[in-house]
Amino acid sequence: MKLRDIYASRRPVISVEFFPPKTARGEQNLAQRIPLIKALGPAFCSMTYGAGGATREKTLWWAKRLKDEFAVEVMCHITCVGHSRSEIDAILAELKTIGIENIIALRGDPPAGEPCWRPHPEGYNHAAELVRAARAAGDFSIAVAGFPEIHPESQSRESGLRFLKQKTGAGADVIITQLFLDNADYHRYVSDARAIGISIPIVPGIMPFRGADQLRKFTTLYARSKNGPARIPPGLESRLARVENDDDAARALGVEYATEQCKNLLACGAPGIHFYCLNESKAVESILKNLSLS
Repeated sequence: MKLRDIYASRRPVISVEFFPPKTARGEQNLAQRIPLIKALGPAFCSMTYGAGGATREKTLWWAKRLKDEFAVEVMCHITCVGHSRSEIDAILAELKTIGIENIIALRGDPPAGEPCWRPHPEGYNHAAELVRAARAAGDFSIAVAGFPEIHPESQSRESGLRFLKQKTGAGADVIITQLFLDNADYHRYVSDARAIGISIPIVPGIMPFRGADQLRKFTTLYARSKNGPARIPPGLESRLARVENDDDAARALGVEYATEQCKNLLACGAPGIHFYCLNESKAVESILKNLSLS
């Protein structure tokens, strides 16, 4: 079922993101957790794509396995990084061959060790170009990324919104945001997007954290530029300080805080929640139970 039809036919839409494991043990663990996530009833699951196409083969292999072996609806990541246009065409053709009809089209981050974005000399420079290519390649349903605070390389909120408008104008069906920790940022982002004529669903991305150090690492990783790390609200920072050295309490706080975010987001009309689960299942299971959605 295509993303555009999923978001048109149900509310709320719950989705979960996985990444291709790097080790045999990680692959075994993920294979054990996918049925647990599936039992929670997500509308679809996504599989990420490593920087520079580092996990291309594993991404496609896992996407096919999710669809065929686990009978899960799949959204596959695809990025511009390190690929020529002909290579992108080949990837899109392979996705069609294995029956994947949903993608999230991303420009992607610079590969490790490269301080700034450089497009492939024969590739695409922006996600909007990738969206157009995917739209031309076949009947894919396409998601794009949104940044409720600000894209790390944007000069301003306004320029970020202009890029978002280009992506939606190129044929995107849904926007899925990067993680954020203050719902006010999401609500403002939706309001600003609607004000410039963007009408497609804008889905909040939520990551249940498992520790203070982990959260600080990920907020920095998700926005690593002159604009600084993603913002940890002062109220959350003080709660983190109380569980700094208590792993169990930190995990419980991660579930509690994500639950609070999700309740507010859904109550205010968010079309669903996209969980960055980091290949774990317990936190998402707990949150959905707290929301009475499982």
